[in-house]
Amino acid sequence: MSAPTPLPTVDIELVIPFHDIDPMNIVWHGRYVKYLEIARCELLESFEYGYEQMRESGYVWPVVDIRIKYIKPLRFKQRIRINATLEEWEYRLKVRYTLYDADSGEKLTKAHTTQVAVDLETEEMTFDTHSMLKQKLGL
Repeated sequence: MSAPTPLPTVDIELVIPFHDIDPMNIVWHGRYVKYLEIARCELLESFEYGYEQMRESGYVWPVVDIRIKYIKPLRFKQRIRINATLEEWEYRLKVRYTLYDADSGEKLTKAHTTQVAVDLETEEMTFDTHSMLKQKLGL
């Protein structure tokens, strides 16, 4: 029996830009979704199942759930590291994120997103693990 294939994970770094901070001089809470999307795109591209490949496979995977736990605020010019890991791939894509201060390693935020497959032709949600996704994951 062979060892299970490890699920994909990526780390990216970002520097917080001025246009993302609010009057309290911290990142506005809604901007976190943008940071998760940037990390998720890198994660999907890491196993060659980005948004273009999804469409080519006949499915789109809209986000249906986002959960964010704000631990410490993000600040202007702060360098952050985002770890994104694919946690689940059967019947849905669940990605776990952890945001860290890139210099100190301090944990700043935890989050996860859930995406489901929607058939492009019928526009109906499906609860199947599609063959192209399995192939891309090496399963």
